[in-house]
Amino acid sequence: MNALLDVRELNAWYGAAQILFDVDLRVGRGEVVALMGRNGAGKSTTMKSLMGLVDRRRGAIRFLGRDISSSPSHEIASLGLGFVPEDRRIFTDLTVLENLEVGRQRARQWPDASAAPHWTPQRLFALFPNLGAMPQRLGGRMSGGEQQMLTVARTLMGNPFLVLLDEPSEGVAPVIVEQMADMIVALKEQGVSILLSEQNLHFASLVCDRAYVLEKGQIRFEGTMTELQARQDVRDAYLGV
Repeated sequence: MNALLDVRELNAWYGAAQILFDVDLRVGRGEVVALMGRNGAGKSTTMKSLMGLVDRRRGAIRFLGRDISSSPSHEIASLGLGFVPEDRRIFTDLTVLENLEVGRQRARQWPDASAAPHWTPQRLFALFPNLGAMPQRLGGRMSGGEQQMLTVARTLMGNPFLVLLDEPSEGVAPVIVEQMADMIVALKEQGVSILLSEQNLHFASLVCDRAYVLEKGQIRFEGTMTELQARQDVRDAYLGV
């Protein structure tokens, strides 16, 4: 596979505590890949490590063929790696439109000079009709699910080649989860790649091509979603409550 993101032997620390141990993973162009595991398995730390948001990291991280393992977060984002954090971090005193403008970056091209997906507020309102109905609403006056949509939309305003999407179904209503699944499928159809951190196997199976399963900061399984669904032993050991 010609990897858009290629991670080898990634280790990460918060202070003196090591959280990740030799994590290998890859995401291809146009792929949706699940990073699965229980709470505390290391999913969010993996994503923060890719963005340079941990105390210390070691390993090889290549994005679009470029080594970003020592790059600061703002440079990584400027290259077209988008991050949707679990805690959303919208600007509560800005409107929906103003939040989107904060995330705006230039239009991008793939290495072969073809145009990458380009996002405008109008395109995003078509993808997220809930946001289109409230462009002037303050972020602090939105529901949790609406804030989740806004966080995704703000990230897309950066025209990313790849989106790191951390626990999008966590703590939101089932109807929003369904809309998130539809959104991810639509993004894939438009050429956006996604690395999705998720605990919900049903949700992941609706949208993902492949999966990695983490436990205590180590990859315990790698395969297609079909293969993961067939592995009751893996699901019981690493995904069961």
